[in-house]
Amino acid sequence: MKPDFVDALKQKILLFDGAMGTEIQKFEPKPEDFPEGKDGFNDGLVLTHPEWIKKIHRSYLEAGADCIETNSFGSNKIKLDEYGYGDRTIEINTKIAELAVGVASEFSDRPRFVIGSMGPTGFLPSSNDPDLGQKPLEEIRDAYNLQAQGLIAGGVDALLIETSQDILEVKLAIEGAHDAMKKSGRKIPLIANVTLDQYGKMLLGTSIQAAYTTVSDMGIDVFGLNCSTGPIEMTPSVRWLDEQEDLNLLVVPNAGMPENEGGHAVYKMTPEKMAGALKEFVTKYRKVRIIGGCCGTTPAHIAALRKVIDEKLSTS
Repeated sequence: MKPDFVDALKQKILLFDGAMGTEIQKFEPKPEDFPEGKDGFNDGLVLTHPEWIKKIHRSYLEAGADCIETNSFGSNKIKLDEYGYGDRTIEINTKIAELAVGVASEFSDRPRFVIGSMGPTGFLPSSNDPDLGQKPLEEIRDAYNLQAQGLIAGGVDALLIETSQDILEVKLAIEGAHDAMKKSGRKIPLIANVTLDQYGKMLLGTSIQAAYTTVSDMGIDVFGLNCSTGPIEMTPSVRWLDEQEDLNLLVVPNAGMPENEGGHAVYKMTPEKMAGALKEFVTKYRKVRIIGGCCGTTPAHIAALRKVIDEKLSTS
């Protein structure tokens, strides 16, 4: 029987998967591949090309990932409304979660976990921006509530609030997730991630210290950093977080800082270099219990991180 997710990360360092969007691009999708021809509706591929998403999940599990994230990064109700699918928020998230759970069940060598991904709404409720700062707080909370309901119904092992740029939105997402758990009658672990720039600040200037203090007592199980930078730039923040003692930590960087080539972000950190940087994290900082990769990371990066974890297990 699969252990509880939190119990598992207490026993060993868990490995998350890598990027989803760049892997989808390898299929060279055309507008007609998306629901109703809505180009870029990656989460909607669960309706039109579920086999693509299954293949991506499977590739990360074969590379050694302990956990795969659902292809639901943009499936809160506010984001789905942009594609005309907001009224199907629970249904779509349930389908996405069930798809990932089905792939994870193909692997019986060790426990594999499915993590429900919940990305930003695209609004910044803490700001005074006339467009991005004017979304009612209740609407943002409800958007995450509905998404979490769907992911929980689909059988995820934990919820992940990720790539967060506004700490107020993180709070609203946490509240929405807790409300969804109450409604479903199923309590599952909750991870809250923030995204920092190379100077250790969120988009609106919130420091890592302020972000952690704001949400650490809101009933979350893991606090994390993901996206925006590579592992090197995360080092000062990880060092400070490790000193806090309260929560286990997740560190899921990009494959280095993005470089602009022809108007496209390119990530050039090799699997070996990324593995070396994260090896230092899991060696130096005992609260780091989850590692993985965000933008630019591939199954090859995850395979390299698998070696790091296995080597640590063999020497501990």
